[in-house]
Amino acid sequence: MRLNIISKMHFSTKRDYIDRMVNDKVRSMKVARKFDKEFFDGERRFGYGGYKYDGRFKQVAMDLIKQYGLTESSRVMDFGCAKGFLIKELQDLCGCQCYGYDVSRYALSTSVVDIVKPKVSQDFDLIVSLGTLHNLKLWDLKTMLRWCNNAASNAYITLDSYRNIRELFNLQCWALTAEQFFKPKEWEFLFREWGYEGDYEFLFFK
Repeated sequence: MRLNIISKMHFSTKRDYIDRMVNDKVRSMKVARKFDKEFFDGERRFGYGGYKYDGRFKQVAMDLIKQYGLTESSRVMDFGCAKGFLIKELQDLCGCQCYGYDVSRYALSTSVVDIVKPKVSQDFDLIVSLGTLHNLKLWDLKTMLRWCNNAASNAYITLDSYRNIRELFNLQCWALTAEQFFKPKEWEFLFREWGYEGDYEFLFFK
C-alpha cells in the first residue's frame, strides 16, 4: 500500500538543484558514495551538510507506531539506519526492539544509539528502509525487496521518484548516490515482478 508518512519532512527541506549540478557534481558524487564523514557532516554539496540529531524523525516514528501497532515487544529492523535517529525515536516512544544496518562505518560510529545488528535468521514485525534502496544496483535491489517481503510481517520503504520531466531534472541534479531513477508506475511494476507486497512511499523533488 502506498503511504504518506515522510513526505512532509522531505518537502520541508530547501534544495538548490542548479547549484548542486554545476558545483563539480562528479567529484561530489565520488565523495558521497564513500558514505564517510564528508557525506554526513561535510559540505552540503557532498551530502547532508551536517546530519545532526534534532528530533526530525519523532513524527515519523509516531506514525509508524500507529500504522503498524508497534509495542515494546515488536521487533523492528532499520535497513540504512545511518546514525540511528529513527531507532532512537522508536525506542523512546514505545520501547520496541530495534535493529539496524548501514554500510557507513562513520555513521555507525557516531550513532545516537547502540546499533544492534540482526541475525540472518531473525524475523521482524517491521522492516523500514528510508531513502536507501534506490542506491542499490538492480540485482541487489531485487534481493532486498524480496528480503523485506519475506523477513517481516510488514515492510515500509521510501524511494526517490519523479512524475514529470521537471521532477526528473531536479532529481538528477540533486541525487549523489542513486543508482535507479524510476517513475511510480515503474517502481510498482518491479514490486509486482519481484513479489514485494509491503508498503511504500515515493519522494519527489519539486
